[in-house]
Amino acid sequence: MKLSKRSSALVATAIAAAMLMTACGGSSEGSDEGSTAASGGTFTAYIGEPKSPLVPGNTTESEGAKVISALWTGLVGYAKDGAVEYTGVADSIESDDNKDWTITLKDGWTFHDGTPVDAASFVDAWNYTANPQNAQDGGSYLSRIAGFQELQDGTATELTGVKVVDDHTFTVELSAPFALFPAVVGYDAFNPLPDSFFDDPEAFGTHPIGNGPFKADSDYVPGQGITLSRYDDYAGDDKAKADGMEFVVYADQATAYTDAEDGNVDIVDVIPPDVIESAQTTFGDNFINTEVSQITYLGFPTYDQRFADKRVRQAFSMAIDRAAISKAIFSGTRTPADSFISPVVDGYREGSCEYCTYDVDKANQLLDEAGFDKSQPIELWFNAGGGHDAWMEAVGNQLRTNIGVDFKLQGSLDFAQYLPLGESKGFTGPFRYGWSFDYPAAESYLTPLFTPQSLPPIGSNYAFYENQEVVDLIADGDSAASEEDAISAYQKAEDLIAEDMPMAPLFFTQIQSVHTDHVADVRIDLFQRPVWSEVTVNQ
Repeated sequence: MKLSKRSSALVATAIAAAMLMTACGGSSEGSDEGSTAASGGTFTAYIGEPKSPLVPGNTTESEGAKVISALWTGLVGYAKDGAVEYTGVADSIESDDNKDWTITLKDGWTFHDGTPVDAASFVDAWNYTANPQNAQDGGSYLSRIAGFQELQDGTATELTGVKVVDDHTFTVELSAPFALFPAVVGYDAFNPLPDSFFDDPEAFGTHPIGNGPFKADSDYVPGQGITLSRYDDYAGDDKAKADGMEFVVYADQATAYTDAEDGNVDIVDVIPPDVIESAQTTFGDNFINTEVSQITYLGFPTYDQRFADKRVRQAFSMAIDRAAISKAIFSGTRTPADSFISPVVDGYREGSCEYCTYDVDKANQLLDEAGFDKSQPIELWFNAGGGHDAWMEAVGNQLRTNIGVDFKLQGSLDFAQYLPLGESKGFTGPFRYGWSFDYPAAESYLTPLFTPQSLPPIGSNYAFYENQEVVDLIADGDSAASEEDAISAYQKAEDLIAEDMPMAPLFFTQIQSVHTDHVADVRIDLFQRPVWSEVTVNQ
């Protein structure tokens, strides 16, 4: 199925609200999810092993984020189509110049320990997340706030741009105007933290205390999971329908799917590629196919001499027949990617990635020009248990056939080991990478992946790619006076990235999920996460 561009629902909405320079909220106006009635009962859900302890500012990967989304509510939320909604803690986020912002909080929000969610809960959390001494994976998301660079340089101990005014108000000064700020602060790295976190951050990551629709009833146990229950004093409109839920850790996606068939786990949000067709028959109406914001990439270690020349990276991208892999491995449910920006946001341009085109002759020409040694095999990296074996092997087979380069699969590390290896420049060849937007904007596909402020350990630039022209163009987009000008600047940045090819976009993603008859009202959002508060239990 061809993914369609949504011209008005996503970034257009977010930017339009920001361009008014004032955005006020109340209850979930226009939402049909606001019922406070609970269905009772409990359910279980599959996750892979999270990379890090369960702290919002340190959780930028998919498995931990599933848990964070149940335990926390941020300043703003997002509608089904991705539009910004004031369904979170913020009552208003206002600015006259898109640089100096005032955030006013709603009354009545509390953490699961009963303490209030106030302005200091956000300011203290942001200072902790941004401080490089704390090595938080989400630190780079606060890089636009004044004082961030001084914090990195060690000449400051906190962000100078964030100040508490009173219990329900704080101000944020950015280093440059950024119209999308109200959309960005819905991301997990901007979530609040209670005072108890700072008493013992390590213990907190095992037994987190958030302000979301569910609260932790047990410690998180690696390899096992964590049990949650509904937080009855939750101040949001999207109160949990179920009494509780349990996240169950599986080392292998296929095992989780088999357990769902047997009724041993209720929700498996991503099923293995080889069962996509049979799952539709096995699960019937409990099979869900969802268009999401994810792009699947083949990343390149630009720090490795073999992949330092952009012509090599371009050639590898052009040697891959994306359509053939989608048909053979994914039953046609992956759309060949032709851009670094997903079609679900404004800014996507069909065919903007020239080197995403399948062209074997051109690929070999580029390798010859670069002097690439085809006699030496490459290593292809991917995490174990995620259903990536077959398609990564298909990539390797195509590279061997089309450009004469043999390969060795490196897929033995689980997710929690795989990402730290990438952070330490441990990938010795092309690697699997997936990215869903953190907030509904074209910029969310650029800054977090392709700028130096997003280099590990505080960011997700695992290719270790740097290009100052890209940084400057993204900054131009951030400070643009109109949506049209912002998107134009982001697209120019994308053009440079597409020429340098630090990662090769392979697929725009639809994901396939299943659930048992024990649960209903299972919805996968554009962030590729089940909406836990909506799940009802059939009793």
